[in-house]
Amino acid sequence: MGYLLVLAVGLAAGTLSGVIGTGSSMLLMPVLVMMFGPQQAVPIMAIAAIMGNIGKVLAWWREIDWCACGAYCATAVPGAALGVRTLLALPPHAVEIALGVFFVAMVPARRWLTRRSIGLKLWHLAAIGAPIGFLTGIVVSTGPITVPVFMGYGLVKGAFLATEAAGSVGVYVAKVMTFGRFGALPVHVVLDGLIVGSALMAGAFCARRIVVRMSPGTFRLVVDGLMLSSGLSLLWAAGR
Repeated sequence: MGYLLVLAVGLAAGTLSGVIGTGSSMLLMPVLVMMFGPQQAVPIMAIAAIMGNIGKVLAWWREIDWCACGAYCATAVPGAALGVRTLLALPPHAVEIALGVFFVAMVPARRWLTRRSIGLKLWHLAAIGAPIGFLTGIVVSTGPITVPVFMGYGLVKGAFLATEAAGSVGVYVAKVMTFGRFGALPVHVVLDGLIVGSALMAGAFCARRIVVRMSPGTFRLVVDGLMLSSGLSLLWAAGR
């Protein structure tokens, strides 16, 4: 029954992420933490995120901006590896609190970034990639930050979804390799990640048909609602 719940939430999360570019980890992490614990939930989500983002890449392959993807990954990938090393040194209770605080804090942060819609260039993506990669290594996902970053570069709809997903694949591969390097990736974690990832990938393909129907206002409300609910759920779990 636990796995059925994870698959159902994973399909919904993959569809949501395929529509707005983020949200899968915010929806899934509270469920994964309750089932597997915070330290195992992070590598499981990293493996699943690779598959989910590959699904978005395949769905929008022809619209990827490879220059933007390369500039971002040049610094985000090593930043993610450093973030994972930092995560493994933290106690599980601190991980739950950090995840919850991060998601809740991203609500005002995302609104602040959106209000200052500054046109970004390739060097901006490279400069921003390092801190975002580091944070992603620690807190599972920084989709609420990367959304305004890639959209600020001028990408929209399919081009945005595919390019952000391609950059995320590089970051999450670095995370998974670093987990394996430090012995935090046993076989059962890999299998759980593949199971969750299959649901995310299916959701990404389901989302393609409805991408053009969501308004910017609805998008912002959905992202804020996800961050608040997931953050508060994790803080509640940490306080039990």
